Amino acid sequence: MSAATFKMNADLEIGDERKKWLQAYRQMVRIRTFEEHVNELYTRALMPGLAHLYSGQEAVAVGVCETLRRDDYITSTHRGHGHCLAKGAAPDRMFAELLGKKSGYCKGKGGSMHIADPATGNLGANAIVGGSVGIATGAAFTAKRRKTDRVAVCFFGEGALGQGSLYEVMNLAQLWKLPVIYLCENNMYNEYTHFSETTAGTILGRAAAFGIEGASVDGQDVRVVNEVASRFVTRARSGGGPAFLQCDTYRYSGHHVGDINREYYRSKQEEQLWRTDRDPITVHGKWLVDSGQAELADLERIAAEARVEMQAAVKFAIDAPYPGAEEVSDDVYA
Repeated sequence: MSAATFKMNADLEIGDERKKWLQAYRQMVRIRTFEEHVNELYTRALMPGLAHLYSGQEAVAVGVCETLRRDDYITSTHRGHGHCLAKGAAPDRMFAELLGKKSGYCKGKGGSMHIADPATGNLGANAIVGGSVGIATGAAFTAKRRKTDRVAVCFFGEGALGQGSLYEVMNLAQLWKLPVIYLCENNMYNEYTHFSETTAGTILGRAAAFGIEGASVDGQDVRVVNEVASRFVTRARSGGGPAFLQCDTYRYSGHHVGDINREYYRSKQEEQLWRTDRDPITVHGKWLVDSGQAELADLERIAAEARVEMQAAVKFAIDAPYPGAEEVSDDVYA
């Protein structure tokens, strides 16, 4: 290889890396902006029901989903907007679903906690804590039986560690070497209770008990999440079996949008610390600028584009029609 060819290839690799990490930044900003509009819709009484905001945890969804193909599977949680968007869902149809409109992903019948998009491999959010662990493991089982190389990622919070079904499927996944990654987003609080009061032992110790490879990472650093997730996904895709990834993170808002006064279970000082020193978007943006991958103007442009995109998506959802009363029992199976 000539020196000129070597330099050209090196420049291409640098360019690819820059695109990769700018895309990660863009996705995190889109999720944050989406959630800000969700909260606004709730406070304006335009959204029926509640929503559980993902703000603060963006690096987890983005770091993981950027390692996946479109046909790979994910399952989500009651705090699932970030997972859906990171996997490729369209904001306009997301907002339409939240507002109960016919053009939503589930024709307005699922709402915030039951969005699914099979076209992007999203098998659905789930309002039941730990309710999707069997779905993700089943998807991994079908991938292996059909001899495809698809991978399933099962997102759940640390509250799901109290659900016995999680351990049943982890046992089978390890016995059958299924291509599934169990992704625990430890945001520290089971609704209003710190996880240390509900979770005995260590989180990774649960994976070790089944002989499942595990790792714990800083869930506020998208590059770290992406690096370990990429290794686990590659391993699963090549037949290496399941893995367990613990991402330590933090939700900025309350358990749901109506949880306003949180001082009885966590302090304002704690919240402020995570928002200022540990914010995933700020952390990654600073790295992009400091490493020469981007300029401040690039980050400002991305933020502006996200605002325009989400404003248009909200308008689409507000203007969209509701489903007709005659459709009330269509597509309902239980």
